[in-house]
Amino acid sequence: MRVLSRIALIVFLGVIAVIAIALVRTLTYRLPGEVSTADIRVVPAGEIDVASAAQHLSQAVQIQTVSHQDLKDDQPAEWARLHDFLVATYPAAHAAMTREIVGKNTLVYTWKGSDPSLAPIVLMAHQDVVPVTPGTEAEWKHPPFAGAVADGAVWGRGSVDDKGSLITLFEGAESLAKQGFRPKRTIIIVSGEDEETHGTGARAAAALLKSRGIKAEFVLDEGLAEITDNPITHGKLSMIGTAEKGYATLKVTARAEGGHSSAPPSDGGGVVTLSKAVEAISSHGFPMDFRGPGAAMLQAVALKAPFAVRMAVANPWLFKPMLVKQMGATPSGAALLHTTIAPTMLQGSPKENVLPQEAAAWINYRIEPGDSSATVMARAKAAVRGLPVALSWVDPPSEPSPVSSTRSGGWKVLAAVAGQVTGAPVAPSLVTAGTDSRYMAGVAADVYRFQPMAFGLNDIEMIHGTNEHLTLANLEQCVRFYARLIATAAG
Repeated sequence: MRVLSRIALIVFLGVIAVIAIALVRTLTYRLPGEVSTADIRVVPAGEIDVASAAQHLSQAVQIQTVSHQDLKDDQPAEWARLHDFLVATYPAAHAAMTREIVGKNTLVYTWKGSDPSLAPIVLMAHQDVVPVTPGTEAEWKHPPFAGAVADGAVWGRGSVDDKGSLITLFEGAESLAKQGFRPKRTIIIVSGEDEETHGTGARAAAALLKSRGIKAEFVLDEGLAEITDNPITHGKLSMIGTAEKGYATLKVTARAEGGHSSAPPSDGGGVVTLSKAVEAISSHGFPMDFRGPGAAMLQAVALKAPFAVRMAVANPWLFKPMLVKQMGATPSGAALLHTTIAPTMLQGSPKENVLPQEAAAWINYRIEPGDSSATVMARAKAAVRGLPVALSWVDPPSEPSPVSSTRSGGWKVLAAVAGQVTGAPVAPSLVTAGTDSRYMAGVAADVYRFQPMAFGLNDIEMIHGTNEHLTLANLEQCVRFYARLIATAAG
């Protein structure tokens, strides 16, 4: 009995110790690597003519710079129209900057600073938009390329992605140029021509900047935004992407004898083999883990989150499985914690009663920082070991980006401006899609991804979807953000 009592006492004391440690860590929790932005003086913005900016965005939306996977479907004259429109609409900015065209239609503007010892900043926003899905035009409240200004918003394809950023960036630059602003730090604006498809324009711009030996203080592109109803605190949160996932598509090919469907082979043929391979790869996924930029977002928000959330984040040694389970409960949350696997396309026989000689599947990966295309391929090969299939990349993979600092001077300026303009807490996070900024890793050590637009979680569906629109409130916020960022970072 004495032995049992001693064991019970030890267990009890151990539980008390664990509780005490967890409480102390919770009550003293601070964001890992947190830096203060109190020393950053954010320059005020001048008057914003929202009605004029709305008309300019409306005109830009009407220019159909639609990128197609097949280049022959593009309309090159539309890019020329957009270029002419920018020159005519923003004369002061164009007088202050030099303009170059690289690739086919990618724009590189340089607003030279007075102090060559200061590293430049690079601001990005692409020109092209995605197509409107044929047959959905009637579902739009306003025609997708009419650029209607109605119901407190500018409507149309690209009003958010990414002409909303491009136009408001120029609105901010034009406002500063008219005021006689002279930057100390050089400002470079890069506007890619084909972000939605091939990314050749951004690659050309990056090559140009690298050839000139440019090492920027930071790069800022689209990616994340201000969320008004984030599921952790149910309040506002401005998320700045410090990294983005890699992109790769794996082709799985099963070859077989083929023949007539009336006499199928005992193993079911190529389609059955292919289905087994796809199932094996899909079920052999990458485990979720509480690490990297996805975890950093929750770590940053934890200070304002309910006590239970803060306790879990402050004590991953104890609550990590619960954190992973909670964050991974939704597809978007899970995507922040691991490399995702998504079978997307299938190809088999050209006729219903013919056994295919070759069946193929395409599997799309979004690769988490810390993984690579090599680890993806190795895992896929291990999953299909013993099955007669071939694995190959459809195109050369795009690796995950490096993770940018949340302690640098660039981060401090960006976080300070974003916080003041949006009025929301700022947190780093992971971009699960791809942007043109991924090509700028050699131009700057720190590449950030943020659009100063406020969205509810349900609003995100309109981007690339039906009824894309930018509210006038968001439009004004964007102009203020870009004007204040340029004046603060380069003034």
